[in-house]
Amino acid sequence: MSRSFASRTYRAEGVVLRTYKLGEADRIIVLLTREHGQVRAVAKGIRRTSSKFGARLEPFMTVDLQLVSGRTLDVVTQAQTRGAYGHGIASDYSRYTAAAAIAETAEKLTDADGESAGAQYGLVIGALSALSRGLHPSELILDSYLLRALATAGWAPSFTDCARCGAAGPHTAFSAALGGAVCASCRPPGSASPSPDAMALLGALLSGNWEVADTAEAFARRESAGLVAAYVQWHLERAVKSLKHVERV
Repeated sequence: MSRSFASRTYRAEGVVLRTYKLGEADRIIVLLTREHGQVRAVAKGIRRTSSKFGARLEPFMTVDLQLVSGRTLDVVTQAQTRGAYGHGIASDYSRYTAAAAIAETAEKLTDADGESAGAQYGLVIGALSALSRGLHPSELILDSYLLRALATAGWAPSFTDCARCGAAGPHTAFSAALGGAVCASCRPPGSASPSPDAMALLGALLSGNWEVADTAEAFARRESAGLVAAYVQWHLERAVKSLKHVERV
């Protein structure tokens, strides 16, 4: 006997990472929830002008949800807005592209990892909130999020001591494969040689030291962005496609 409707109903707090069309009037919503990790659900009739969901289930919105468990996809039955970050982000191209890269990364990181969902949810909400309010340059918010999200997933980089042997830094080489800064003895062939300013910026972005990050020179931002992208791609084992659209200084 199948479970009753009531027994299959649950509530969740979530942020919309992505949506795509289903049929003539529905949409599939990819959500990251605090309690249940990543959830894929159908919002029925959302593409009709009379939809009860309105704009609540657009990317970058945070919502309180009521859902019904299904065999392949859950179904959204109620949605109330908690954080309307979408408008402040969508109105600015640099914010939008950074948010898209954040959402894509969060989707990839939480696709099979439910253990860190609560922490990942908090990082996404913090980043989207900062973007929507323009608290810091968009590309710095993105890179800070990427480093923290990977650290939360178990791939914390080192930007001071050697990531391989632990030798005290600072060091002048960087290896994504080994976990960040590497000393002369551990440095593999082909390692990057970032400037001290870029390494200092990376450390500031990871720790949330915005006094240092906000005053970084353009060349250091460009260097650090390249290292962050390489680090993300190495550990995710696939590219974050949205990164190529991000505006950089």
